[in-house]
Amino acid sequence: MLSFPDQGMNDDDLERFTGYFGKLGDDPFFRPIEGRQYIAAIARYADEKTPIFAESWHADWSFKEQPPIGTCLLGITIPPAGGDTLFANQHLAYQNMPEALKERIAGLNAIHSAVMAYSPDGLYGKPDPGVKSAMQPIISDEARKTQTHPLVMTHPDNGRQAIYGCMGYTIGIEGMEQGEAEALLRELHQWQSKEECVYRHKWQPGMLIMWDNRSVLHAATGGFEGYDRLLHRTTIWPY
Repeated sequence: MLSFPDQGMNDDDLERFTGYFGKLGDDPFFRPIEGRQYIAAIARYADEKTPIFAESWHADWSFKEQPPIGTCLLGITIPPAGGDTLFANQHLAYQNMPEALKERIAGLNAIHSAVMAYSPDGLYGKPDPGVKSAMQPIISDEARKTQTHPLVMTHPDNGRQAIYGCMGYTIGIEGMEQGEAEALLRELHQWQSKEECVYRHKWQPGMLIMWDNRSVLHAATGGFEGYDRLLHRTTIWPY
């Protein structure tokens, strides 16, 4: 994960920067901001009462056949406190795991899906009409589709192994009874989110960050009640 403070970038700059590292493409369940095809807003109103969006650990769009390489996020409106973003190093998480657990997960394929988030009966599928929300994700039966990926991924650029995926987008393990799979995923989650693997990033206006979705998980935090928050996001897709 890299941080570039005081950039003074506009949306043209953000798209151009993103394109240096991969292909610009549509996010599957986010609408782009007006006048743009590839920039999504990560936003929250000052008086919003909905749960914090994306506050559980995840790797962006891991349920795609070819998931994103990385993500760029540009701070536009940043509260004076709160709203930190957490990152968890999945190479370190795998490295620190006991050998017995590594042996148990070797060769396993995880089943990924957006069903628990973006399907009509998912977390965001039934918003309260009386509660306003700055985030308006696309809700679709497309979210029910599944895709498998190795539970332990070898990074194509550096050859390091990492746990890939997380509870939420990972809904099962191929060839494993559901209860057994959920128990294993919960056990892995304890290693994936250990304190020694986590970095807490504090935002500033005009700050750009980018991260490798194949190496880290990330999660949003709250703590900025009474203040608007806005970031512009692009996704780096493989060519």
